Amino acid sequence: MFYRRTLAQLMAAAALVPAGLSAKARRPLTRVAFGSCAEQADSQPIWDAILAYKPELFIFAGDNVYGDFNTAGAGPLRKAYAMANAVAGYNKLRDSVSHLAVWDDHDYGRNDGGGDFPYKAVAKDLFLDFWKVPASDVRRTREGIYDSRIIGPPGMRVQVILLDVRWFRSPLKLTDQRAPGKERYLPDPDPAKTMLGETQWAWLAGELRKPAEVRLLVSSIQVLAEGHGWERWGNFPLERQKLFDTIRESRARGVVLLSGDRHIGALYREAPPDMPPLYEVTSSGINKAFSAAKEPGPNRLGALYAAPNFGVIDVDWWARHVTLALRDEAGTPQRSVVITFDELQLAK
Repeated sequence: MFYRRTLAQLMAAAALVPAGLSAKARRPLTRVAFGSCAEQADSQPIWDAILAYKPELFIFAGDNVYGDFNTAGAGPLRKAYAMANAVAGYNKLRDSVSHLAVWDDHDYGRNDGGGDFPYKAVAKDLFLDFWKVPASDVRRTREGIYDSRIIGPPGMRVQVILLDVRWFRSPLKLTDQRAPGKERYLPDPDPAKTMLGETQWAWLAGELRKPAEVRLLVSSIQVLAEGHGWERWGNFPLERQKLFDTIRESRARGVVLLSGDRHIGALYREAPPDMPPLYEVTSSGINKAFSAAKEPGPNRLGALYAAPNFGVIDVDWWARHVTLALRDEAGTPQRSVVITFDELQLAK
């Protein structure tokens, strides 16, 4: 189910209907928005533009609050969630738009935190409570908060896969010098290091084999981006390759990557062998942006967008294409790319 809105509300709004109902009762998903990096103590004017876009689904892609903490009481994270509850636009969207959420480091509880964070179970309970995840949800009883949904009728299905790149992640390799491309971390080829953990890797492989046409694979940190030494999948190059291999071996088509974390917006494309090309849209942040950002982008499409932004995914099932875009605080598109279904190798 989706957070906050009841099944009756969803049906009354002719919005998203769980896959258990007949295809005739379900409408295809065409307008998805997402964003990350929302500092609860600062103003968040961008929600007006997001609401005006009228998304059928919004994805909170991590750093949904900033509440780093270092004691079992998790006081700063509790306070962060309480403050977020007082942000009008944030809560208007949560009350009126179907949404899904995953965390990044600052709502996990530690900057760049991974599997060795000692209070991650506390952070998990607070996350699930804030997003009103039911007591019966599997995330209440298993490790991590990874999740997946399939929305829409056969032939027009969108699968949303939310990866947890925090709970199981191995320690990162610190830089040997502060220099461009080595700002904080270095690629670590250690085969024992993991991004997702054995259980989540097996789950992901199974999810990618489920029938769907378009798949939005959400990673709170960047997957394709190269040329910087901050957090990214490239810090574990074998795990990044394993992600490509898992997609390829599942024969999944229509995979689009969504990410955040970086306080910049950007579009990326990479073409691993023997599979459809991968596109990624990084949207960050809701109200946190690094205006002085400058970095190489060997597989980036165009320039960085270093101002507050949100991402949108428009699926035109009839013209057979997906548009990825970054929009600014006024809702004006600033970066975009159109991907045809043929390029994604989707059946006609």
